[in-house]
Amino acid sequence: MQKGKQLYEGKAKRVYETDDPELLIVDYKDDATAFNGLKKGTIVGKGVINNRMSNLLMQRLEKAGIPTHFVKELSERETLVKKVSIVPLEVIIRNIAAGSFSKRYGVDEGVVFASPTIEFSYKNDDLGDPLINEYHAYALKLATPEEVDTIKKYSFEINEELKAFWKECGVTLVDFKLEFGRLKDGSIVLADEISPDTCRLWDSKTGEKLDKDRFRRDLGGVEDAYAEVMKRLTEHL
Repeated sequence: MQKGKQLYEGKAKRVYETDDPELLIVDYKDDATAFNGLKKGTIVGKGVINNRMSNLLMQRLEKAGIPTHFVKELSERETLVKKVSIVPLEVIIRNIAAGSFSKRYGVDEGVVFASPTIEFSYKNDDLGDPLINEYHAYALKLATPEEVDTIKKYSFEINEELKAFWKECGVTLVDFKLEFGRLKDGSIVLADEISPDTCRLWDSKTGEKLDKDRFRRDLGGVEDAYAEVMKRLTEHL
């Protein structure tokens, strides 16, 4: 597969066209950002871990009936994916109170919910990715009611699948962010990544944070935490 012109560079990835108009190459970087880009840094080896972890988990989700953009891992940092039009709706599934949810609603971090919650934010850096509800999404023409229903269904199914898998690894899935895209035929598939950048992952016994919060909160040991999560994942696949 021939790598062509760079189409896009984001906070954590670069995207390149290929000689097939329906396929793209994603290249994962070690750059790290937090708080809408206000905090910047580097997590050495992050790109390799996030690439591999996303690919392994997406393949697992495909087997569970969740369609994804994943096609083939090309190298330790590069993956071939289906070209999608990203739905500008970030989906956050929460199993336990943490981060912005705790601050926004005054709930102690670590409170376990009776059932998972779902939040949507408008994927727009200039506006700071504001929280919206599904009626806002319709008004802004971000997605149709049918697409939102599909996204919600997939999101909760992904949560159940990942929660059970991480439990096997001795890791608690606290919350995570998802992005979806439309294929050429309009069907919705899971896109972006699943990694310690996009998930809150706590050690099930100690509660130790094994994710990007170590970077956000200056807790240290960021690279070690990412490596530990990857080690546990590969041991339980």
